[in-house]
Amino acid sequence: MNDASVKVESSTNSKNSKVVTETWNSETSRFGWPKLGVPEVFSGVAEQTFARMKENHEKMKTASAALTDVLQVTYPTAAKGAADYGAKVIEMANVNTSTALNFVRDLVNTKSLSEVMKLSAEHAHKNFGIVSAQNKELWELAQKLSTETAEPIKQGFTKVLQKVT
Repeated sequence: MNDASVKVESSTNSKNSKVVTETWNSETSRFGWPKLGVPEVFSGVAEQTFARMKENHEKMKTASAALTDVLQVTYPTAAKGAADYGAKVIEMANVNTSTALNFVRDLVNTKSLSEVMKLSAEHAHKNFGIVSAQNKELWELAQKLSTETAEPIKQGFTKVLQKVT
């Protein structure tokens, strides 16, 4: 609309309504402020920026899909590893409970304080060895789980990031 001026009127049928009339031309904005001319350079920059944004959006969309695929492939390994770890903890708890119950049974059968002291020392020594072995086994299982899970994720992220950049 390049006409010299545009006139807009609005009215209603109500008795108490006012007729609003606004007039503006191509040299001023609707609010009476002077219009600023935008140089062609800025419109070219805006188009380039929009094109770059669209391209980056597509790259990120592709990267997001690839990362989702990596996580979907890795998830079963992580779930199996977590289940194995949980099963091992339950197995160890069973062993520790049996050991404790055996200790209490043997403790009830003692006849003197020296037997109680001897039995307690033996149990503590034996239990220390068992708990140390269990901790080592759990640590190795956790390392295996983290390696089997983290390495494919790390490789997948590296591939995706190399494609994006």
